Amino acid sequence: MARKVFFSFKYEDVSRAMVVRNSAITKGEDTAGFIDKADFEEVKKKGKQAIRDWIDGQLEGTTVTVVLVGEKTCESEWVAYEIEQSKLRGNGLLGIDISKIKDLQGNTTERCGQIPTGYDFYLWKTDDGYTNLGDWVEKAAKAAGK
Repeated sequence: MARKVFFSFKYEDVSRAMVVRNSAITKGEDTAGFIDKADFEEVKKKGKQAIRDWIDGQLEGTTVTVVLVGEKTCESEWVAYEIEQSKLRGNGLLGIDISKIKDLQGNTTERCGQIPTGYDFYLWKTDDGYTNLGDWVEKAAKAAGK
C-alpha cells in the first residue's frame, strides 16, 4: 500500500534526505516535507508562524513521519515541532540515521542521537534502507493503527 510520508530533517542534510526521498519515489511512496531552499527562505522571512503553517500544511494527509537524523537534527526546533505535530495527528513515527550517506562533497558525519525516542530507529546504510524503507514505513503505520 502506498502511503503519504512526511520526511522531517534538518535542512543542512537535504542532499542526504534526497537520497532517501528518491528511493521512496521509485517505489511508489508519496512524499511531503521537502521545500526548495529559496522557497524556505521566503517562508522563514514571514516568521515562525508561517513556518508552523507550512509544516502543518505538509503534514495534511500523511500517515507516517520519517525523521532523518544527521549531525544537527537533535537541536532543530522545527524537527521537534514536526515530531510533536505528527504525534498529535496520530502518524506512525520512525527514525533513520542518514549520517553515513555521502553529501554532495562526498562527506559523511556522525548522528546527533536516536530520535524520535520510543520509536523504531534504523541505520540507512547498515540496515539497507533502499530495500527496506517501504517495510519500515508500513510497520510504523500499522503500529499507529493506520
